[in-house]
Amino acid sequence: MANVEIYTKATCFFCHRAKALLEQKGVDFTEYKIDAQPELRPEMIERSGGYTVPQIFINDQPVGGCDDLFALHAKNELDSLLV
Repeated sequence: MANVEIYTKATCFFCHRAKALLEQKGVDFTEYKIDAQPELRPEMIERSGGYTVPQIFINDQPVGGCDDLFALHAKNELDSLLV
């Protein structure tokens, strides 16, 4: 199974959507809550180049945010990344 990491905020609708898709697929992931641990925000920005949440990584590769994750799913490309 792939190593999946996601940077989130508790009040972020898109974070909840992205996590729900991963959970629906039975994917275990590591969640970094940048509202609870703001010191992780610079790390997130450095790793992803993005300033918004969620920022999602699969096997250390930045996937992007929620819309990007759902786009991969719609193109039937997500499952092969999660293996």
